[in-house]
Amino acid sequence: MAKEKKKHGKKRGWKRDDTELSILALPTTIWYLLFCYMPMFGIIIAFKKFKVSGGFINSLITSEWAGLGNFKFLFASRDTLMIVRNTLAYGIVFVIIGTVAPLAAAIAINHLHSKRMAKIYQTMMFLPYFLSWVVVAALVLAFLSYDKGVVNNIIARFGGDRVQWYMRPGFWPPFLVFMSMWKGLGNGMVVYLATLTGIDKTYYEAAGIDGATMWQQIIYVTLPLMKQVIIMLFIMSVGGIFASDFGLFYQVPRDSNSLYNVVTTWDVFTYKQLKSSTTGMASAASVLQSFLCCAMILLTNAIVRKIDEESAMI
Repeated sequence: MAKEKKKHGKKRGWKRDDTELSILALPTTIWYLLFCYMPMFGIIIAFKKFKVSGGFINSLITSEWAGLGNFKFLFASRDTLMIVRNTLAYGIVFVIIGTVAPLAAAIAINHLHSKRMAKIYQTMMFLPYFLSWVVVAALVLAFLSYDKGVVNNIIARFGGDRVQWYMRPGFWPPFLVFMSMWKGLGNGMVVYLATLTGIDKTYYEAAGIDGATMWQQIIYVTLPLMKQVIIMLFIMSVGGIFASDFGLFYQVPRDSNSLYNVVTTWDVFTYKQLKSSTTGMASAASVLQSFLCCAMILLTNAIVRKIDEESAMI
């Protein structure tokens, strides 16, 4: 017993496998250090009256402290309620659609009998994800331009009046939701497809023998076995509810003043503050946004842990 206890209590030494795995992890570790952890030092800008004078580091050291003054400006803005409303409204819709649509698409593709067609559909859905919002904005302009847009040309061909699409606020909220789903659907369903391929087919065979229809197999076999993945992705998406897609809301509407009240979200507001105001105020808006996103992840995870501890991320 004493020898066995001594054997188990012996400290494990560094081995060759540890060295190989560390080398493999080194590029990712360096990337995170350079682009995720080192930039966090810039949070100080949110608490300073940042002025450029002789390089970034020197400017950061010599700039006066502003305390919470930059944050006070953010809350004193007359557009704050509108910005929060837009960000939350779009964020909630994106979370719901971003969870349901990719899941439904993944299940539909997984139930196709032709594997060749399944690959074709998956590729077609995934391709828009690789387009930048700048390219998408140019395509949208080609369709919605007042003079040469495809849509207005069709309307004019049938005797209708051309429409100023970039001056119609009511048109853009559902259109932006559609564009977000169109571009992100393929990427969102990748994880769900990977999970579906890992489900043992004997579950479906047993359900079929018991007389379960396709819909009953989805409800009572597929969804319960995918529950943890669905909840994990849902928690991650809720964490970004305050982080709207800047390219979608700035590039696609082409920063039209007529659409200001329906397309100005937190990210767009921060960018415009960076152009027209001080760097400290824009940094304060960004820091507050990051804090709220982190708080949403922790809150959502805590709620999930209360309901089902096994499905929580942490």
